[in-house]
Amino acid sequence: MGDQAIRRTVSTAFPARQDAAMSIRLHGRVTATLIVSLSGLGPSSLAEYTTFSAELAARQVPASWLFPPRPRNSRHHQDAAAIRWLRERISAGDALVMHGFDHTADPIGCWQPTSVAHLGRKAEFATLPEHEANLRLIAAIRAFAELGLSSDAFAPPRWLASAGTLTALRRRGFRVCADSVGVRMLDTDTLLRGRVLSTGPADGAEGLRCRAMVAAAARSARRGGLVRITADAADLVRPSPRRAVLEAVDAALVAGALPATYPAPVLGSQGDSVSA
Repeated sequence: MGDQAIRRTVSTAFPARQDAAMSIRLHGRVTATLIVSLSGLGPSSLAEYTTFSAELAARQVPASWLFPPRPRNSRHHQDAAAIRWLRERISAGDALVMHGFDHTADPIGCWQPTSVAHLGRKAEFATLPEHEANLRLIAAIRAFAELGLSSDAFAPPRWLASAGTLTALRRRGFRVCADSVGVRMLDTDTLLRGRVLSTGPADGAEGLRCRAMVAAAARSARRGGLVRITADAADLVRPSPRRAVLEAVDAALVAGALPATYPAPVLGSQGDSVSA
C-alpha cells in the first residue's frame, strides 16, 4: 500500500472525535504524526483560510481550528459567515479546538495575582488556579453552545496551561489539552511530546525561521515523532511563511507522517505515560 493510500485509509478510519488515542504501526515501525493547527479565523481572514484549507485538503490533511469562544472586546454571531464556514469544515473532517476563552487576563472571580501582568493578555490560562480556570471554562462552553459548537479538546493561548487549568479541564470533561510540551490525553494521563513549530513574527529573521521549521518538521517525522505545525491568519498573508507552512507539511508527509488532529491524535514513539 502506497503512502497516499495509507493516508486515505487512516483519515477514513479515525474520525475527528474518537474515544481514545490510537497507536499506528506500519511495516513494523511506529509512524510519525502530523497535526496542523490554524488560528485567527474571522471575517477578515475567511477568504485566505478558504484558499489555504483547499491546499490542506488536496494533501488530505485535516486542520485543527484553534477558536476562542469569545473574541477580544466582541462576540461571535451564530449566523456569521466565518462561523457557518467553520461548521462546514468540521463536517468535512476538520477539528475544533477551544482556544482559551477571551484571551484576556482579567479575572472573572476574586482571584488576581500580579504575575499575570508579566505574562501579558494572551497568556490567559498560564497561571490560573482551578477555581478561576473552571469559571472561564464554564463561560467558554456556554459561548460555544450558543454558536452551535462544542469540543472536548483545549489549547490555551501561548500554549501555556497551569496545573489548576488541567484539573479544571478534567472536571469539565475535556479529553485533550495541547500545550507547549505536547498533547496531553487527560482521561488516560498520556503525554505525546512534541514542540510547536511556527514561523514567528515578521522580522529580519523570518526567512531563517521558515527554513528551520521545514527542517524540524522533516527531522521529527523521520524519527517517528509528533510534528505540530501551527499558523495564524497573519502568517498566511505573507508569502514566505505561507510557503514554509506548506513545505513543512509536505516534508512531514514525505517522511511518512500520518495526518491527525488534536481531538484525535495518533500516538507514536514519543507518547509517554505521565501524570498530565
